[in-house]
Amino acid sequence: MVKNAVEISDLHVVRGGHDVLEHLDLSIGDGVTGLLGPSGCGKSTLMRCLVGVQQVAGGTVRVFGQEAGSRPLRDRIGYVTQAASVYDDLSVAENLRFFARVLGVDRQEVDRVVEAVDLGSQRDRVVGRLSGGQRSRASLAVALLGSPDLLVLDEPTVGLDPVLREDLWALFHELAAGGTAVLVSSHVMDEAERCDRLLLMREGRIIADGSPTEIKQQAGADSVDAAFLAIVRSDAA
Repeated sequence: MVKNAVEISDLHVVRGGHDVLEHLDLSIGDGVTGLLGPSGCGKSTLMRCLVGVQQVAGGTVRVFGQEAGSRPLRDRIGYVTQAASVYDDLSVAENLRFFARVLGVDRQEVDRVVEAVDLGSQRDRVVGRLSGGQRSRASLAVALLGSPDLLVLDEPTVGLDPVLREDLWALFHELAAGGTAVLVSSHVMDEAERCDRLLLMREGRIIADGSPTEIKQQAGADSVDAAFLAIVRSDAA
């Protein structure tokens, strides 16, 4: 895999006459990168740009050297939206077998990803009867089919209990250790410490970029939450 999975240059997105992303220049490499910021700051829009489903006003987004959304990337990117992206009237296993056929991956992948997201005991249950957290994990399992080189996760731990959140973050780091570039968005600052690199976002701009330790040191703060507030105040000034 190339050093930087994603290269973004002068990315500009406008919606409803308002700037949503303001001329971003950004690269994303290996490890687990956290995209943190309040709801409505542009995190989901940026992620949609990476997978090529967002109309942009200007700039470029290249993933593994290809234009975002191009056909060669379809098997290399796993994407999990905030809303569950599985069929409610199918079981977990049926969903995975369907998407495995679409992706052209081996059916053995179904067993692997079911165990990876700890849904083995629920594999034959209809998704519509699962809890919200279980449905989210089913969506994550779909994204893991075929072992993508880039995994884009839009708030994947929202509504999950602390134990499951811990397990999923361990999985994200396991995937990153295996060579997958992982981008995780969240508006929960206590998840920041779990990331190798943080991108703090506000009003369509990246206002800080570094490891959790570097960002705390930059702001002279003891927590990422306090650092974010300090950086926001400095940025506004």
